[in-house]
Amino acid sequence: MIKIGVTGLLCSGKDTFASYLKSKGFEHISLSDMLREELKKNNLEITRENLQKIGNELRKTRGNDILARLALEKMEPNKKYVITSIRNPLEVKKLASSKNFVLVNIDSSIETRFKRMQLRQRNEKDPSSFEEFIASEAKELTPKEESGQNLTACIKMARIIINNDSNEEEFYKKIDETMPKIEEIALFTRPNWEEYFMEMTRVIGKRGTCDRGRSGCLIVKNKRILTSGYVGAPPNLSHCDEIGHWFKKVIHEDGSITQHCIRTVHAEANAIAQAAKMGINIDGATIYCKMEPCLDCTKLLISAGIKRVVCEKKYHAAKEAREMMEEAGIELQALYNETEKYEGQKG
Repeated sequence: MIKIGVTGLLCSGKDTFASYLKSKGFEHISLSDMLREELKKNNLEITRENLQKIGNELRKTRGNDILARLALEKMEPNKKYVITSIRNPLEVKKLASSKNFVLVNIDSSIETRFKRMQLRQRNEKDPSSFEEFIASEAKELTPKEESGQNLTACIKMARIIINNDSNEEEFYKKIDETMPKIEEIALFTRPNWEEYFMEMTRVIGKRGTCDRGRSGCLIVKNKRILTSGYVGAPPNLSHCDEIGHWFKKVIHEDGSITQHCIRTVHAEANAIAQAAKMGINIDGATIYCKMEPCLDCTKLLISAGIKRVVCEKKYHAAKEAREMMEEAGIELQALYNETEKYEGQKG
């Protein structure tokens, strides 16, 4: 779902913007139309002044975000919406809290906007003179009370500004040029803490110096990064990427033989070593890593006081490590129910 909110001064082109998006498959929800319906229910004349009054009254009695809440109730999943006539900051905040939302300000000079108002000929008792136009607009810019219209604040909250001082053809062209950026902002999802720290481990892993597993990890406590580590040879020793791997063969109980590179220190062990070297207390911390720790790293984690392990994937040889962590009371969470694959893997 994409939700594009539209704000802007009187006759700036908000409805033209919405109509164009509607022709591109968007559903149009007008907060002003909601107010018009309220006036009809109460047998009141639809004038600009009455629209402002009923809007202020609804916000005062049912909350400043009432129109945004009503708009959200109309929406269906997997559809694209354009919402016009947003005039209160809490309407913006409510729509933004529902995610996949971006606010666009349609801007235009006051002279151009007055000419448009004269041409549109709405039967809502629009201002008839330029002076009345300015006075009417001033009522919407800064409210006397919190429940009033506050276009000044809404305009400041817009992430995108589109100027509409030319003709419709040029305006449509500007909309088309701006849409990729609008959709990029609307579809952006802020990562949660797990995603945030896990993404960092991926970047840290790129510093790894063994191509058999460029893993990285972070040790975190109270959402603060304490230390990090990646796979690599100990300081001042040559790396696998420089002189090749240092393989040792391992004979397993079933008679099978595998090769393991013993030149490097695992990411988890390096992170713990860095904490010890710098005098950083990691007792009770969480470690984020690429896959479940091996048995040797697991013993180090237990000894260091790590209380939670969050990994991206499972490790095929983690049975004993899992059992050891369970016995030690360490919480283990794999974000994806799949096993890490790498060259030379056994099982």
